[in-house]
Amino acid sequence: MSLKLYYDLMSQPSRAVYILLKKSNINFEPKYVDLRKGVHYTDEYSNNINRFKKVPVIDHNGFILTESVAIIRYLGRENLLPEALFPRADKVLNTRLDEFLEWQHLGLRAPLAMYFRVVMFSPDSEKIPSYQKRMETALDEFSTLWLGRGNQYILGDTVTVADLLAACEVEQPRMTGYDCTSNYPVIREWMDRVRTYFNPHYAEASAIVEKIAAKRVPMKKPTAKL
Repeated sequence: MSLKLYYDLMSQPSRAVYILLKKSNINFEPKYVDLRKGVHYTDEYSNNINRFKKVPVIDHNGFILTESVAIIRYLGRENLLPEALFPRADKVLNTRLDEFLEWQHLGLRAPLAMYFRVVMFSPDSEKIPSYQKRMETALDEFSTLWLGRGNQYILGDTVTVADLLAACEVEQPRMTGYDCTSNYPVIREWMDRVRTYFNPHYAEASAIVEKIAAKRVPMKKPTAKL
């Protein structure tokens, strides 16, 4: 099997796919795409790898696929992922996984990613408070509607790819000085479990997050929530 992964670990979906491949013992050829240098905007990349000019991308035996969720579903359907991480036999659990994967696009990823982009690239923007409010609304919903149901993980008491995708999104705002876990005990405890399960690969992929976060001044934290 020939599998190439085009990625940049600054990208939260890239980290998720990278960690998943490592955890699943899937051999792959890493193809680093330096987003900060604009490599994804070059004609070579956009014409031959990803017409959407994004990461991650996989090339599996000549089959090129974009979008992290599509990549994860493809790997699962090809039986390359462990059943526990990508449930296939249990149709109800598989459908619940789909439910979360569809929700997280707008329910979690969009508000957290937009906050990150605005703070990182327009730090003086007057819109930051409104983006922070949207992000915290998303964290409220994630904490209560997905994690606050008495289970250890998003879909129950077994970790799945849903947890990995979500954890990588929750990590991203730390690079702006905002720790999404600091005032959400449920999210913090869940994150600890996810990190532990996917380590050492999680720590490896998140090293860039740790490096940048260490240089940021932590933001004032609101009152802790359940």
